[in-house]
Amino acid sequence: MSEAAKTPLIEVHDLRKYFDIKNRGKLHAVDDISFNIYAGETLGLVGESGCGKSTVGNVLMRLLPATGGQMLYRGKDILFAGNAEILEYRKKIQIIFQDPYSSLNPKKTIRSILSEAYLIHKLAKGAALMQRINELCDMTGISKDMLEKYPHELDGGKRQLVGIARALSLNPEFIVCDEPVSALDVSVQATIINLLMNLQKKLGVAYLFISHDLSVVRHISQRIAVMYLGQIVESAPTDEMFENPCHPYTVALLSAVPKIDTSNKMSRIVLKGDVSSPVNPGPGCRFAPRCWMARDICKEKSPKLAELSPGHFAACHFYLESRKKALKLERNGRRHLCSQDIV
Repeated sequence: MSEAAKTPLIEVHDLRKYFDIKNRGKLHAVDDISFNIYAGETLGLVGESGCGKSTVGNVLMRLLPATGGQMLYRGKDILFAGNAEILEYRKKIQIIFQDPYSSLNPKKTIRSILSEAYLIHKLAKGAALMQRINELCDMTGISKDMLEKYPHELDGGKRQLVGIARALSLNPEFIVCDEPVSALDVSVQATIINLLMNLQKKLGVAYLFISHDLSVVRHISQRIAVMYLGQIVESAPTDEMFENPCHPYTVALLSAVPKIDTSNKMSRIVLKGDVSSPVNPGPGCRFAPRCWMARDICKEKSPKLAELSPGHFAACHFYLESRKKALKLERNGRRHLCSQDIV
């Protein structure tokens, strides 16, 4: 691999985003997370609702200001860059929103929506603009008769095609996909996912794919990062993550994924206990109140994200025992494991 290929396209270091809560303190939505994304690859970011996934995407897009940390694009820190630098940055980094209806201007036709980026950045007008819009339509499967329609005249799948075409209009190198299929029917989800994968092969664009659906993430991602209450608790190449989960939260998540092969499946883990508050979090592991392996050290000291094997990181004081429990569940086929069951 060349030296250029080894250099990440996106580097995130100790990213933080806190929200002020009146008379209570600060809500730690994103708390010291770090990851890299290389050109042409997809990093899946997964976790339950409220863990901070979408906040990460909004901060990277500068739709929300960061509290601290770094986000390097080709080596340049853009989290605190000026307006002129951000204008250039947004030509190369775009976002596909979760809701394909509220993210489109209801007062504009599809043609106007797709023209907007070219006009703002003064890249094309007249016949050249029409040609570029036609190219976007061909690339994403938008029919030409849709161009004079308004968003409310389209179904959810077609609206998301418009969202994808808009994101592609400036030939970006990196796209934040913020749960782009969660609001769509299953049959439409497959069409959108396959389109994103084909576009990646053709254009070499990199994705941060945010989702709570592990089956979808496994299909599209080369690497996966698992978030819990604002922190990344495990990251690994996709196959390694599914075959060798090491954090107990990851083990619990994977146990809930439906499997076709009923002869070889991990039993469902049912977590019990209270979810820690992200407001002014204290020391210790945030998963400890729901973890079946939690001990005194888990409540007193936060585990660091450590490399367990090449490319595989986890933040757990007892990750080896977590893996043993996952293997035991697979062998014994137990129906449930509650947080009261001690290893």
